[in-house]
Amino acid sequence: MDESKFNDTVPEATVKDKHFSGLNPNFDVKNIGIEAEEIKTDVTSAESIGLFTVKTAREWIDQAKKRPIPKMLFSEFWFESELCILFADTNLGKSALAVQIGDSISRNEPIKAFKLEAEQQKVLYCDFELSDKQFEARYSEKFENHYLFNNNFLRAEINPEKSDFGEYGFDSFEKYLYYSLERLIINTEAKVLIVDNITYLKDTTEQAKSALPLMKYLQHLKKRYNLSILALAHTPKRDLSKPITRNDLQGSKMLINFCDSSFAIGESNHDKRLRYLKQIKARSTEIIYDNENVCVCQISKPENFLIFEFLNFGTEQEHLKQVSESENLELENNIKDLMRTDSTLTAYAIAKRLCQDDSKFNSFKVKVSRIVNKLRNNSNNSNNSNNSNNSNN
Repeated sequence: MDESKFNDTVPEATVKDKHFSGLNPNFDVKNIGIEAEEIKTDVTSAESIGLFTVKTAREWIDQAKKRPIPKMLFSEFWFESELCILFADTNLGKSALAVQIGDSISRNEPIKAFKLEAEQQKVLYCDFELSDKQFEARYSEKFENHYLFNNNFLRAEINPEKSDFGEYGFDSFEKYLYYSLERLIINTEAKVLIVDNITYLKDTTEQAKSALPLMKYLQHLKKRYNLSILALAHTPKRDLSKPITRNDLQGSKMLINFCDSSFAIGESNHDKRLRYLKQIKARSTEIIYDNENVCVCQISKPENFLIFEFLNFGTEQEHLKQVSESENLELENNIKDLMRTDSTLTAYAIAKRLCQDDSKFNSFKVKVSRIVNKLRNNSNNSNNSNNSNNSNN
């Protein structure tokens, strides 16, 4: 790799910079100022009309036939040229699995029991989670006997001495970050980008107004530089008795809608050492690893490399928390008592009073809300029935 490409000086940032212009997806339609007649004549070719390219369906297929068929990077979970989201709760091993996948691609050596069809490629791992010392600890034996990564595996982290965006002519840290990330891609010539964690690229991904521009930006990078992108994301606290769904991803609607594929890591409730991998979304293949066929793994560190070790296939139900009927009935009765005492109580207020473990409040709140809605619907239906009987009498 040409070390001269890694110039540590940042050029003056202006919207005229050829690598930065157009990255901000926010724009004001009112200021475009194009009349209807101008739009009709603004055609650069028979196929290009303003923002759109139009061809017959047959022409699109003929063009697509000339492009290479996407190959697997990590079995059917992630293919080349895809923007894939890997999500899980904290401390379930997202980063460990992402590094393991990146290392596999950089060496062109498949992870045991998983498929790798793609050729050896340069991987850029943007690490917004671990310090260099924490990273060293994971890939060594007590800071000795360090794992030797292939030189195709590049790791990047934020340089705190260069974090003053105003000094480099930017009006926000986000724009400076996006600009720097794009320069990294250009200078390293990486074809695989792993972002750990996607939340760092936006202050919040829980709201659609924040998630949509972020996904547009990542799709822009993917298409402009022909990248394969794996973006890691968190899940809010969830009900561990329920299967993982797309709704468990923070900002799920926009993030899931605009990614090409997605898979999740779940924790076994019966053995905390076990994890399972489940497909959530796929475009290049059918869903193979669903709730009836999850990949069960354990996290281990045989020597100097933290890995997901495949054990077997199983059903998701085997690893979910089992809630007894008596527990459900007791909770429902407690909710009824509170609602009788004060009919104005919200589901949130009831959950606050009954929750015994603050760390599980979010998932408990969802469960309480479901029971409250059921009880109130039953009560309304009963009242309507009584009113109907009274009017008939």
